[in-house]
Amino acid sequence: MTLLAPSLGRETRLTRARALRSRGRADAALAAVSRLLARDPGFGRGHEERAHCLALLGDTAAARAALRVAVRLNPTLPASWRLLEQLCTAAGDREGARRAAGQAAILAQLPAALVVANSCHAEGDGAAAERALRTYLRDDPENVGALRLLARVRGEAGALDEAAGLLGRVLVLAADYDDARLDLGLVQLRRRDGAAARGVADALLARAPHRRGALKLYAAACVLLGDEAAAIPVYDELLRATSAPRDEVAELHVWRANALKAVGRGAEAVAGYRAALTVRPEHGVAWFSLANLKTYAFTAADVAAMTAAEAAHDADPRDRIYRAFALGKALEDRGDHAASWQHYARGNALRHRTSHYSAEVVEQRVAHMRASFTPEVFAARAGWGVADAAPIFVTGLPRSGSTLIEQMLASHPDVEGTYELPELPALAREVCGGDHACALPVDPSALLRLSAAEVRSLGERYLAATVRHRRAGRVRFIDKTPDNIWHVAFIQLILPDATIVDVRRAPMASCFATFKQLFGDGHHEFSYTLEDSARHYRAYAAMTRHWDAVLPGRVIRVLHEELVAAPEPQVRRLLAHAGLTFDPGCLAYHTNARSVRTPSAEQVRQPLQRDAPTRWRPYERWLAPVRAVLGDEGASDDAA
Repeated sequence: MTLLAPSLGRETRLTRARALRSRGRADAALAAVSRLLARDPGFGRGHEERAHCLALLGDTAAARAALRVAVRLNPTLPASWRLLEQLCTAAGDREGARRAAGQAAILAQLPAALVVANSCHAEGDGAAAERALRTYLRDDPENVGALRLLARVRGEAGALDEAAGLLGRVLVLAADYDDARLDLGLVQLRRRDGAAARGVADALLARAPHRRGALKLYAAACVLLGDEAAAIPVYDELLRATSAPRDEVAELHVWRANALKAVGRGAEAVAGYRAALTVRPEHGVAWFSLANLKTYAFTAADVAAMTAAEAAHDADPRDRIYRAFALGKALEDRGDHAASWQHYARGNALRHRTSHYSAEVVEQRVAHMRASFTPEVFAARAGWGVADAAPIFVTGLPRSGSTLIEQMLASHPDVEGTYELPELPALAREVCGGDHACALPVDPSALLRLSAAEVRSLGERYLAATVRHRRAGRVRFIDKTPDNIWHVAFIQLILPDATIVDVRRAPMASCFATFKQLFGDGHHEFSYTLEDSARHYRAYAAMTRHWDAVLPGRVIRVLHEELVAAPEPQVRRLLAHAGLTFDPGCLAYHTNARSVRTPSAEQVRQPLQRDAPTRWRPYERWLAPVRAVLGDEGASDDAA
């Protein structure tokens, strides 16, 4: 699927190219469609049009190649299959012609609306696919293929609960439809319900023990549940298959290496990422994964290899993004800050093209929360919720040191480290709605419409749901989800005795740290422009000041710069606030062998890095837009 959002501009450019071809101007049409594909190389119908132009110009070999790209990107293009059959026949390629004719025949037997919906979905136009599917399902509501595709479309739009419901309906209608069951497992993964996903994988593997999709689902579910050690042998089994495609083998090496990194086997993780690059040297995710270790030293040969891959005209857009961030880190480590910045800026610009983040929306929602949650609101609800002090919520902005705090706390004998738990955000979305682009509640005042019994029920549900993550049997546990900083009111109501920690980095350092970090798809989208980064920081700071005003002393703030400068007094203060006695193991956090999955996994297995607060300084001239937006908010960096 294309990384660029479908747009009127794309369709308009394609229509113009077709018009040029229809008027006999194949050269001009080819030039127009080539410009279109330079912007959107994943556009299957664009490659189809290019093939038509090439065929008219007599370059039938290039036309066949273009058609093969078109049907790889979008297998539901009847015209491409028919033309490919004709060109293969003319070239004497009987097998190619037979296969193309077969695919065209299959499409001819399907309802036209489903062909259109599949084509739109393959081109990344989910809205058009959904319209076609809903229209079709009005007349044929039990078509399991249409329902399954609609579930995929809705899942990709972020409506995961609806997607799960649609797939559940499919499985009621067709209990043996294991492809749909696998889709359900993948949706459960995205809902961060590892137990449900592993249950689906177990059911699939009971019937087909070597089904690759089910094995991948099982391994991913194990990782989500914090059981990376169980995932590693599954990846080993998958890698033993000698017939797997090159791209799949490279991905498996990366996933296996990620699991190795999480359990502290760093050297083996590096070897795994290197194995992926041996299979596919241009693999952007593998290059970025090495950079994301934060401790890996790139060689000159590494930089040359990434730079050479960047020069390739047919480079995959996703590879370009990941390599840009990897090159930024490699060149930063080598002291070439100007070149490093160029790569960080390019990677962010490419990533920003798919972002739906709006700083204005965030600011409006923060204003709504500040107006909704007054001291009187909390006073009127005193004593509500569940009086259980077990949870310790570690919150803040990403890349601010929350993993370090988590590792320190998890080194206390009474505290269990889990990871970024999905339960609280899921409950908050259930009550208040959720914006997938910024993680803020859509209607925070919905909390005020809950009764005391409903609030208590939410607290009980959170505690019951998180039991599965608590394997060590300790009295306290950590929920380290930075975005929970937006849900302090929710936590206060349902779990009034829980500890809430806000881990903060100085503004300029924080904005630089997020700008140079590539996050997973759909996460922390504010980080991809300097202005959005600065405005998001201001919104976060305003929100935390409000929590301090309406819930004095409720949230303890740990400043990363102060922690690095003098760890022991900060750790003692944090433990005392949480009602824990001081334990020297918290200062020896780097010896803790627990599984860690964040980008800081390797860093928190080392002593404190005292230069961390000032790493933004060499980039100060390029960060001027951040300082301008921060205004007085950025003054604290000047002392760092």
